[in-house]
Amino acid sequence: MFNESPIANAVILITREGMGSADAALQHKLLDIYLRLLLENGSLPAAICFYTDGVKLVVEGSPLLERLSQIEQRGVRLIICSTCLNYFGLTEKVRVGIVGGMPDILEAQTRAGKVITL
Repeated sequence: MFNESPIANAVILITREGMGSADAALQHKLLDIYLRLLLENGSLPAAICFYTDGVKLVVEGSPLLERLSQIEQRGVRLIICSTCLNYFGLTEKVRVGIVGGMPDILEAQTRAGKVITL
């Protein structure tokens, strides 16, 4: 019997610079815990898409770079919105993931069995 994680065919959308709408340090901490638990439980999604303020998490200086790198090393596609990177002037500072466009994000969403927005 095939025993696949319930979110193996899911896509997670990260549109904020953390999780929730609290102080930035708490948002970072909550998202780090969430991502750590995904890794520990082996419940990894097919992809994580970053757009709007979410792109700030994949660039130089982000407190989540190490965790995101661990997730990427486990085969999860990290798709980053190029329009958002350009808007914030962060294109040259990307440290994890692949820079794509809205067509890449849309494709990931349409292939997914489930889309989770954080």
